[in-house]
Amino acid sequence: MENYREYAGNLHIHSLYSDGSGRHAEIAEAAAAAGLNFVIVTDHNLRVEGVEGYYGRVLLLVGQETHNNRRRPQANHLLIYGANQELAPYTFGSPQTLIQKANECDGICTIAHPIERRSPLGEDFDAIPWIDWPIEGIMGLEIWNYMSEFKGLLWSRLAAVIYAFLPAWGIRGPYRATLRLWDELLNRGSRLAALGGADAHASLYTMAGITRMIFPYEYLFRCVNTHLLTDGPLTGDETRDRRLIYEALRAGRTWVGYDLPHPTHGFQFFARSGAARRTMGEELKRLGAVTLEINTPGRGEIRLLRDGQLIGKTAGTTLSYTSAEAGIYRAEVYRRFHGMRVGWIFSSPIYIS
Repeated sequence: MENYREYAGNLHIHSLYSDGSGRHAEIAEAAAAAGLNFVIVTDHNLRVEGVEGYYGRVLLLVGQETHNNRRRPQANHLLIYGANQELAPYTFGSPQTLIQKANECDGICTIAHPIERRSPLGEDFDAIPWIDWPIEGIMGLEIWNYMSEFKGLLWSRLAAVIYAFLPAWGIRGPYRATLRLWDELLNRGSRLAALGGADAHASLYTMAGITRMIFPYEYLFRCVNTHLLTDGPLTGDETRDRRLIYEALRAGRTWVGYDLPHPTHGFQFFARSGAARRTMGEELKRLGAVTLEINTPGRGEIRLLRDGQLIGKTAGTTLSYTSAEAGIYRAEVYRRFHGMRVGWIFSSPIYIS
């Protein structure tokens, strides 16, 4: 753990090559302005070649958001990272076949917006959940998708206008149903990292006769991000740093942070037993009692869960809990923002056996 370094990035972004508005250089520039270290552009059923690399201090990588675009209604969007191959030709079979092919290409598969709420304002706001279960071979769940949550707020044209101008009034955190799904899958034996992203498009929206870009890339990159712990520092070597980022994602050394209310940089969640110490995404074999510690970079309501059940809770910046039980432990932190209780930090699990 001593060699781990924390970096923040956004893992769900669309460029003008699919249904976004920005070029890759513009996306990287927005990420730098928002203080991110890396971004992964995930255009729909398209892997754009020749654009990966450092843009200033931001490393831009390319993945894909794959799905069967002939399916009506739409469902089963899969985010694939790290596969050096175009995988859109495999989207017309079963999702399991696509996942298998991605894994053969050393891809990292994550389910995008697994649970969504539709808006009645038009087809562009239909829900796109994941509906094909069971599934094998995924390593992560997008537990919090900013634009997916925003879509669910648009229950009327008046609400659309209000939240278009004041989105922070409505953004509260991952759906409870998504967190329950995550716990169910974990309890069945899946090892699934917590991932979050913007689903950024930087598109123009027209609502109630008002047209504006309500979610520029830079704004979204200041909101819901994925923080990860790499095994060593990023040095500016594109090939090496790409490997470190994907290794951290594959290992699940991640947490989802809502960085707009307060930066989540510096969050810690680890478990100790004897001389052994493990962090998010890792397994700890018990040598007697286990002590779990959560440290946050600001005050919040800290919650510790085992196998999906709340076992510890406090208000402040630190929670310490001693247990003798095996299980899947994860942390949630909430805080006040604009007078409301909102989700702030959601960690990947520590697996204690």
